[in-house]
Amino acid sequence: MNLPDPDRLPEIADDLAGAARRYGTPLYVTDVSSIASAAGALRDAFPDPWIRSYSLKANDVPAVVERVGRLGLGANVVSRGEWSVARRAGIPNERTTLEGIGKGDGELLAAVEAAAAGRPLRWVALESGDETARLRELAERAGLGRSSHPALDVLLRLNPEVVPETHAGLAVGAAASKFGMTDTELGAAVESAGGGHGALRPRGVHLHVGSQLGAVDAWRDAVRRGLALLALLRGSLASFDTLDVGGGFPVAPIGTPSPTPERFARELPDLIAAVPPARRPARLAVEPGRFLVARSGWLVASVLHARERDGRLVVIDAGMTELIRPALYGARHDVVALTSLGRPVVHETLARSRAGEGDPVRVEGPICESTDHLGSHRLPPLRRGDLVAIRDAGAYAASLGSRYNGRPRPPQVLLEPDGRLVLGRRRGSLEALP
Repeated sequence: MNLPDPDRLPEIADDLAGAARRYGTPLYVTDVSSIASAAGALRDAFPDPWIRSYSLKANDVPAVVERVGRLGLGANVVSRGEWSVARRAGIPNERTTLEGIGKGDGELLAAVEAAAAGRPLRWVALESGDETARLRELAERAGLGRSSHPALDVLLRLNPEVVPETHAGLAVGAAASKFGMTDTELGAAVESAGGGHGALRPRGVHLHVGSQLGAVDAWRDAVRRGLALLALLRGSLASFDTLDVGGGFPVAPIGTPSPTPERFARELPDLIAAVPPARRPARLAVEPGRFLVARSGWLVASVLHARERDGRLVVIDAGMTELIRPALYGARHDVVALTSLGRPVVHETLARSRAGEGDPVRVEGPICESTDHLGSHRLPPLRRGDLVAIRDAGAYAASLGSRYNGRPRPPQVLLEPDGRLVLGRRRGSLEALP
């Protein structure tokens, strides 16, 4: 099994510090080797002919998306903006899927126009009967479904009504969430799509249980429900042949047990075997985001203040504008020192820190909000100018970044397997700020 390296820091600490000296802080560094390792683990768990796509919402920096695309993954996008990034990263429409709870006419019309021009998306996943009816209207107006313009493939998103083992804010498969349709609503949406005779061609069921799943139980129940509904509808609709199981595979802090993609995939053979052969899906798809890029990303920052205030406290030059997850829903990201009192931190010090040795230090961000807090971490003595790195910042950091407090976006640097540092995106300029 090709699993992501659990801790690359001893190998790349000098590279992270070198990137900070070369490009300044704060900055994002993406370890390309870690992306390749995660993609390999995903491929081992869900091998061909599984359709494997990368969910751009996790990290939409074009240079990162391009590296993921090189590894054979398609793109899963939720807006015209993400779709544009996927194209610029070299991922063609036929390997791109469009989903998302908030698709406006702009997204739907763009999908229709691409299909009419002979460059259709792999599919569009629809969230409701209203959305289905509107897409059908636009598709019929463009002449899709006629001899010269094939119908547009669509999946229908099922709300599996499970209880995901994750933070409430990440539990999109819960019954009360805003995402997807009930069984009854989904069946009606198939009819709204024209029942397979017209501008839209219903191809199957899409579902997503949630993010950072701590166990496989809710995911297994959701897949079982998706398979049952697909089997039911496939009886009268031969084209209804696809099940997209979404993503949700967790990336836990170093040393914390969590289920791997292989553990989720192990549930599938029995679930599929329970479906009559003629009703089983002909195509299976998976679309993780976080799992592919989270561990590869580092947010490197400089210490601005070191204080004694009810214990040790440091303020660094990266915070909620670069990594909002701790302030948004209390996510934990380990902070490690790259230098101490101006000198590189040796590997022995890193090992002691990983073992929980050293004094606890409150790490705070630079933003004028009390919630800009990054937790308590075991760190060596620090002073202004020392460097720290925040782990697992490859997902939902850059893509959720903001310019609050008039802060330009940080640069994105790629750390190549041979140790080269490649600038993937420049630091934002003051002139580009509102």
